[in-house]
Amino acid sequence: MSEINNSPRQIGLPLILCIGLAAGVLIGTSLNSTSVPGKSGGDLQKFREVLGLIKDEYVDTTKTDALVDDAIEHMLDKLDPHSAYIPASKRVESKEDLQGNFEGIGIEFSIFHDTLVVVAALSGGPSEAVGLQSGDKIIKVGDKIIANVGLTNPQVMKLLKGPKGTEAKLEVVRKNSKEPLKFTIVRDKIPQHSVDVSYMIDPEIGYIKVNRFSQTTYDEFHKSFDDLLKKGMKKLVLDLQGNPGGYMNQAIDLADEFLTAGKKIVFTKGKDKKYNSDAISTSKGDFEKGDLIVLVNEGSASASEILAGALQDNDRALVVGRRSFGKGLVQYPFDLTDGSELRLTISRYYTPSGRSIQKPYGDMEEYSKDMLKRYKHGEFFNADSIKFNDSLKYLTLNGRTVYGGGGIMPDYFVPLDTSENSHYLNELYLSNSMQEFTFNYAGKHKDEFIKMGYEKYFRNFAITDDILNQLVKVGEGNKVPADYKDLERHKRSFKVNVKAQIARKIWNNEGFYPIYNETNEVLQQAIKLFDRIPDLNRGKM
Repeated sequence: MSEINNSPRQIGLPLILCIGLAAGVLIGTSLNSTSVPGKSGGDLQKFREVLGLIKDEYVDTTKTDALVDDAIEHMLDKLDPHSAYIPASKRVESKEDLQGNFEGIGIEFSIFHDTLVVVAALSGGPSEAVGLQSGDKIIKVGDKIIANVGLTNPQVMKLLKGPKGTEAKLEVVRKNSKEPLKFTIVRDKIPQHSVDVSYMIDPEIGYIKVNRFSQTTYDEFHKSFDDLLKKGMKKLVLDLQGNPGGYMNQAIDLADEFLTAGKKIVFTKGKDKKYNSDAISTSKGDFEKGDLIVLVNEGSASASEILAGALQDNDRALVVGRRSFGKGLVQYPFDLTDGSELRLTISRYYTPSGRSIQKPYGDMEEYSKDMLKRYKHGEFFNADSIKFNDSLKYLTLNGRTVYGGGGIMPDYFVPLDTSENSHYLNELYLSNSMQEFTFNYAGKHKDEFIKMGYEKYFRNFAITDDILNQLVKVGEGNKVPADYKDLERHKRSFKVNVKAQIARKIWNNEGFYPIYNETNEVLQQAIKLFDRIPDLNRGKM
């Protein structure tokens, strides 16, 4: 099990944040911790008595371990939405996202027509080392035939992931090869990146998108940041949209990059004083003066809100987008004796001005419906629909008014644009038709595109009606009926998505995001707002 190294700014425990979003994603962590015996006395004795009676006297044979797991989960449901119980069997899976790596064979894959297809062998991974190629169809893993059996993504992960050093034997059908090819791949650690992409929007403005806060986020960010500085970056857009959080210390380290020494970043308070901590910026930051804009939306939570709140309260960055999720509770992982883990809320965190941004959670069902309520209430479309309680009013360093009680409200609101929301386009994605078409199209024209180069592709390559019609045919082959009326109404969105997805197959995320972000309305608005940043220093917005 790995440990998080505390930075000098942190006092007390190496705290982490985790969040369960509407999609059911739990961002976990792994910290060495000692199981702490409870002091519940009579309550614990009563539980033991009931469990013993069930085991010895109940009419049917019952798995008491399952009953205990259920009882723990029901107990936690009575506390808060973010305390969680992780059974021993799921701990490895729950840790992988935030550790920044997993163990497997190292491929990006997709399932086309019930066949597992290699989209890419990840650079430096074991599959690339043995010669697995884009377009290879994996038909057998070990002794198990996996073609035309209704294969699902979770099943693929279970088959191909595994402990470092173990072998995966694959049988592969390759274009222009008469016989299936056999590969023995030794599984290894495969890095997962928390920085999706970084690139220059124009000669001065850099862009970095962080998808979560894992153990490697700060190092990944700094590498991307240094590359942009070499390209002449003077202004930065940091995109935290949809970032559900993760390790607290990584958010603190990023905040320190932008703040001069002595600024408060975040503080925590718990029932027990040992869970209280303060994080203060140091003098090590490499971008303490440059213009900075941070993008957030309703999917930005936890560690994302710590970073956005610290920069907003210190008047260091302009926060642009929509109100963030509102997750201000801190969990600590306790190891249980059977190898399972209890992630228990042990404190609340507060932004530098003293705001708690945790939204109310007395009614768990209402809590789970918060995003739907925001949508129906019109909050995603109109900032005026958001009402704040004056008792939760706070002031930033330069005297601007901000509010607690439920997420970070941006300095500049950008409504959700539903005009480009195409049901037909969504169906093409859900059926894998978009992925199948762009994968095949990119493969067919790969040499042509590589010779063209990305800059010319970005500026000059156009998605024609004929290309869109080819996509429609692939969709029909996957039982998605053609909807030409919808396609015509949302043609710009179709063209951007097809062009971006083709670019991804050739140039990875570096090719995808500059094109796809043309539909990122929050980013497009933010680029126009750098001249508003001087107002932060005057306490105006």
